[in-house]
Amino acid sequence: MSHPHPELGPPPKLPKGGLRVTPLGGLGEIGRNMTVFEYDGRLLIVDCGVLFPEEEQPGVDLILPDFTSIRNRLGDIDGIVLTHGHEDHIGGVPYLLREKPDIPLIGSKLTLALIEAKLQEHRIRPYTLEVTEGHRERIGPFDCQFVAVNHSIPDALAVAIRTPAGMAVHTGDFKMDQLPLDGRLTDLPTFAKLGEEGIDLLLSDSTNAEVPGFVAPERDISNVLRQVFASADRRIIVASFASHVHRIQQILDAAHEYGRRVAFVGRSMVRNMGIARDLGYLRVPPGLVVDVRTLDDLPEHEIVLVCTGSQGEPMAALSRMANRDHQIRIVQGDTVILASSLIPGNENAVYRVINGLTRWGANVVHKGNAKVHVSGHASAGELLYFYNICKPRNLMPVHGEWRHLRANAELGALTGVPKDRVVIAEDGVVVDLVDGIARISGKVQAGYVYVDGLSVGDVTESSLKDRRILGDEGIISVFVVVDSTTGKIVGGPHIQGRGTGIDDAAFVAVTPKIEDSLAKAAADGVGEPHQLQQLVRRAIGKWVSESYRRRPMILPVVVEV
Repeated sequence: MSHPHPELGPPPKLPKGGLRVTPLGGLGEIGRNMTVFEYDGRLLIVDCGVLFPEEEQPGVDLILPDFTSIRNRLGDIDGIVLTHGHEDHIGGVPYLLREKPDIPLIGSKLTLALIEAKLQEHRIRPYTLEVTEGHRERIGPFDCQFVAVNHSIPDALAVAIRTPAGMAVHTGDFKMDQLPLDGRLTDLPTFAKLGEEGIDLLLSDSTNAEVPGFVAPERDISNVLRQVFASADRRIIVASFASHVHRIQQILDAAHEYGRRVAFVGRSMVRNMGIARDLGYLRVPPGLVVDVRTLDDLPEHEIVLVCTGSQGEPMAALSRMANRDHQIRIVQGDTVILASSLIPGNENAVYRVINGLTRWGANVVHKGNAKVHVSGHASAGELLYFYNICKPRNLMPVHGEWRHLRANAELGALTGVPKDRVVIAEDGVVVDLVDGIARISGKVQAGYVYVDGLSVGDVTESSLKDRRILGDEGIISVFVVVDSTTGKIVGGPHIQGRGTGIDDAAFVAVTPKIEDSLAKAAADGVGEPHQLQQLVRRAIGKWVSESYRRRPMILPVVVEV
């Protein structure tokens, strides 16, 4: 199995007749999915998603793929194929279209409706091409065939990309639920036909490659939800992804069966469920869904609230309820259902929310104590079955952390893919398909691009390091005025701490040390303000370290008069 090397350099020019595949996100992580295909100087992008920040990225709202490697080639892009409507596959599209708004978007009806609603907020009117399973469309030199796959959102598609270099198949996210709620199966007969034709490179979802067996059917959740609804005496609050239409459908069905009304809470939830209902993907009995403002008129045993926040996001509705920072107040006897999985890295945030809800008396039902979630990704048994049908000549695991990618690679090898034809790459690693063989040829820039409010890319790793220091250790500011001629102190030092745990009165002990440092500097003829600031920083930093074993951020200001 080939894998990236840390010393990989830029890739050479793509050989004539070759197909280049460059993942800019989604490999070695869960999210930020984006893959660039290149043939004969033209580009086709599959997905453009976001990654949600973790605790060590304070203040960050979203993390985007790095567009640096394609920024000077935006005119070469023939289209962006969107496999489905989850944020980790479409959330980065507005930021790419800001740079070139007329890049065509290709996807299914629901996927395009979700991205169009998102683009309205960015005041972008995209050019779109709606496709369905079985549809075949030529996009520049790329002959694309779309194949139905089952996932945790309706209308998901895989895409087979034919070029003279060979056929590449990108599965997107998929599983093989044999009893899907909408009756839409993963189209195994078509995948078998593609396998017979010859799949030269298969890019396959790796998220559940470590999990043995087959994913349970989505409909298994219905009975568990009925039990929860039957035993709940007061309000029921359900947290789910704002795009998980199948899960919300089961909530609506249970609410209707038990005589409850449903209100959607959160802008994205209201928007997405409205789109799904209008397009016929969500079946809503008349009178079932009500405005959240009318809930005061209903008895508590008739209320179901559906909100965002299943991953512990600090600004989502459920987190704010847990923190008593929302108009909806959790009270003793409420039932809260977290109807989703735990995305790796979000565990602490989710359990913090669960503890907060429990503190106020809620009965919290989650994946750890009830079967209220099944995955949307194929497990190992399904992947083995899939590979035996597709018979890929080369395999490239995508969508997953390193452990998932490696597990998926092992599955491919077990089904007969030669080990030297299984390519384990990571973000930015370039894979070339030439003469039917896929090999790593280089690496391009593919780092994190942080969105913080209206700022895109301005926050750096250095900025985040400063934020972590501020959060962990606090800050000490020092203000000193010196005579520009003699270098002697004429004002200060004034020292103030915030978040350090050190009382301001304690800084009296370090004042003589600062004065001594500046006096020696004056005697030595050192008078440049930046040098004096460094002396002040070292003096107070050494004192804090020796006295308190702490390393706060120190901001010295030296002014000459």
